[in-house]
Amino acid sequence: MGGFFININRNEVLRYLGYKKQVLDENMEKLIDECINEIYSLAKSRYVYKFFDIQREEKKILLKNSSMVLEGKDIVRHLQYSDICVLMAVSLGSAVDMKIRYYEKIDMTKALILDACASTAIEEVCDRACVDIGEKLKNENKKLTTRFSPGYGDLPINIQKKFLEVLEAFKVIGVSTSSNSILIPRKSVTAVVGAVDKNRKIEKQNCINCNKYLSCEFRKGSVNCGN
Repeated sequence: MGGFFININRNEVLRYLGYKKQVLDENMEKLIDECINEIYSLAKSRYVYKFFDIQREEKKILLKNSSMVLEGKDIVRHLQYSDICVLMAVSLGSAVDMKIRYYEKIDMTKALILDACASTAIEEVCDRACVDIGEKLKNENKKLTTRFSPGYGDLPINIQKKFLEVLEAFKVIGVSTSSNSILIPRKSVTAVVGAVDKNRKIEKQNCINCNKYLSCEFRKGSVNCGN
């Protein structure tokens, strides 16, 4: 388990809000700064992860010494050069969700901005967690692949419950899942990360394999979401 201070990138917040170099008025600038500071005060960034040796079967990845099975051609391809992988879960804590829901009732603009700040923050925590995990692989001359989350490509989202159970995520960082596999708190992320030889080129994730490909606002703007 881990946690650390979050540094929220203001440009990333604007990207989540769909801004494309428009000039912001003074009131909007102030509101964004207020929301960033509010996330700083609310967020309790925590993460948990475990390493697993990989056993391969056709269109399946079995994680040794666990009951976890990762199915689908996309995750098999993602881990094709890995003999070990990492399951990770990351969260900002429940206070962020509660505050967003509160603003949804009284100030929708502020709710949207706070949500964008929280999305930026959770990505920052994921990145920092991966740096931490990657440090533990340096002595083995390995590095991490990109993250691959349940629901991405053809990796089923309904593995979330088992995923969290294997990590004991509720006990360690307070993350659970709803009956339809939505993470609780909502500003949480689960992901699989492979470990590969440090000299191997890491392939970037392809937008066309994402389950949000058709509706993605980032893609429509000729950028990607960074995941």
